[in-house]
Amino acid sequence: MNRHSFDIVVIGCGIAGLAAGLRAAELDQSVCLLEKSPKEHRGGHTRFTESFRIPTADIDSDATFNVEDYSTADFYSDIMQVTNYRADENLVDRLVSESPDTFEWLTDHGVSWEYQAPHPGYTAGRVWLHGEDMVDELVEIVEDRGVEIFYEAEARSLRRDDDGDVSGVEARHEGRRTLFTGDAVILAAGDYGSSKERRTRYYGPGYGNMKVRGSRYNTGEALDAAMDVGAKSEGEWGDAHMAIIDVQSPDVEGGITRIDGYQYGLILNHDGERFVDEGEDARAHTYAKFGREIFEQPYHEAFIIVDSKTVDDVAHMGPGRAVTADSIESLVRRLDIEDPETAVETVDRFNEACTVEGDGIEAYDPNVLDGNDAPGIDPPKSNWALPLDEPPFTGYPVTGGMTFGFGGVAITPDAEVLDTRDDPIPGLYAAGNATGGLFYNNYPGGTGLTNAAVYGRIAAETAVEDLE
Repeated sequence: MNRHSFDIVVIGCGIAGLAAGLRAAELDQSVCLLEKSPKEHRGGHTRFTESFRIPTADIDSDATFNVEDYSTADFYSDIMQVTNYRADENLVDRLVSESPDTFEWLTDHGVSWEYQAPHPGYTAGRVWLHGEDMVDELVEIVEDRGVEIFYEAEARSLRRDDDGDVSGVEARHEGRRTLFTGDAVILAAGDYGSSKERRTRYYGPGYGNMKVRGSRYNTGEALDAAMDVGAKSEGEWGDAHMAIIDVQSPDVEGGITRIDGYQYGLILNHDGERFVDEGEDARAHTYAKFGREIFEQPYHEAFIIVDSKTVDDVAHMGPGRAVTADSIESLVRRLDIEDPETAVETVDRFNEACTVEGDGIEAYDPNVLDGNDAPGIDPPKSNWALPLDEPPFTGYPVTGGMTFGFGGVAITPDAEVLDTRDDPIPGLYAAGNATGGLFYNNYPGGTGLTNAAVYGRIAAETAVEDLE
């Protein structure tokens, strides 16, 4: 067996692992990162991300953000509300309170951001990025700090000594059994959602065929390794971030193929019926759960329909082509909706339910919850309920796309991994999508990357403090 020895061994080369590796190196530790993928595919799901949610009101920067007054209190409230208050309050509090410093820390190290929203509908503070570029930037930064990255290194088991301390990782490195020993191990290997078997096990029949937006390498073996040495599982293993994506998206590693702006129109299934309140909330607070509801419709697909009033506010980022027509009837037939007659009736009923001009209708505003509703139908539409009555009409076939699962190992706010008795496992820490307890039922857009960076940094700090 090959052997390598470091102070800290980090499993994963996405933002959680890179943040952990960078911080540990800053604190004068020898560090290695184990990356399951080949070098050209490094970065896990981070490689396919585009935004980072931050409380802009609490950031010390001269930049002009998309939403200037978004505070840590707003951030905390958003997470708690979209998870139906099931998120661990202590984890949420640590995440939001540490996010300004983490953003400034990454910025000071040279990470690049875009500060203005690419299209309408963003109601929370964010910055934008190109995931692959971020991974490349951070890899260069950590390597300059002396961190060694081992590619094609798949963690298969953890070593736990007689005293209970986790003291190393056994991996397959370039096909050979290799032991990486260390005084601490940080688990930052992402989730399990790229495994067809696990999607079927946790989400149900048919989910093995769901398109995977991110890395093909996030298949959960590192989570098994942690639980094999006593780590407690936590979170909603049967739920996940499943975004609304173009039905023509690749089966895996499609990245950003979302169709945003659905909230300004209607979503119909093959039966010609609506099944969600498209205007329930801002896009960032519905797109991750609507994707699952779409996937559970006939043929795992649905259709976004808008008219000329709002089509410019739709961001179509997928490879498929939009369909246009001069009438709703013609559009639904061109979309191959199986029951076009019911689809036309559904749109007619919606148009009749919309608040009419002169009867309290507010000015349409795609950037806020504008209060224009259609209450007399089932389901109602709570905002942006404008009649679809101005041709041409445009339709987008969509499905649900797997982003990441909500289950993982249990951690403390100091990123210590807990065992099944709720005691910290000495020498074992975790961050990012490898952890559970933060997301339930739904997901506030842009939070995953922030969560991974914040807790990756915390994990390194806690590990170093425990070693002193």
